[in-house]
Amino acid sequence: MKKKIKIILIIIFIIMLIPIKTKLWDGGTIIYKSILYEFRKVHKINHASKTGYEEGIKIKILGYEIYNNVKTLWQISKRFR
Repeated sequence: MKKKIKIILIIIFIIMLIPIKTKLWDGGTIIYKSILYEFRKVHKINHASKTGYEEGIKIKILGYEIYNNVKTLWQISKRFR
């Protein structure tokens, strides 16, 4: 009986790791999202930036952002004050 419960828990955990791919209409952002984590490859239109785009990666685990290297206009303008 215990072996059956362990197998069911492993299957549930594996299902929680399978991501769903979503594309946004903001310039090309791609989101891979599952129950436990979220990975965003940001490519967002921003006319105020030099290149015209914001680019970077955001990673969240259990809803907490652990990595973000996307430079927004607010961060850039705050740094140069």
